[in-house]
Amino acid sequence: MTATQSKGRKQINPESRAPKALGSHSHAVQVGSLVFVAGQGCRDAKTGVEAGITLDADGKVIAYDIEVQTRGVLNNLAAVLAAAGLSLSDVIDATVFLKSMDDFDKYNKIWAEHFTSQCPPARTTVAVADLPGRNYIEIKAIAMANESTEQGDRE
Repeated sequence: MTATQSKGRKQINPESRAPKALGSHSHAVQVGSLVFVAGQGCRDAKTGVEAGITLDADGKVIAYDIEVQTRGVLNNLAAVLAAAGLSLSDVIDATVFLKSMDDFDKYNKIWAEHFTSQCPPARTTVAVADLPGRNYIEIKAIAMANESTEQGDRE
């Protein structure tokens, strides 16, 4: 993991553990004990291909599996958090963008498999007209580092 610090902010870069950002933004930024993770899609870090899609001969999506895509997104989110010394259990708030609310029950089932604590994160789910690449789900999150993680990063 590499980190760049500026004005009390620390950029979190998971290097090859998560796919490269599709724009000029950080994967995550830590300010104090809070880590703000940019929206994560389901692209594989090694291949750059979105998980859970079926393509026709022309490369157009003809089917997708929202459960596979949700797992891919959560794996990428976990990779970015790991680069900050955190895990999914440190997430305190998440915003989920779905291309179709028809996918809510299936994505919610996978979500529940990953967030099993007595105090799961707050969450907002919204339907959007489109998402970058061939993603049908994207998740952005806020996580909270404990004091030892936060202090260890300052030394």
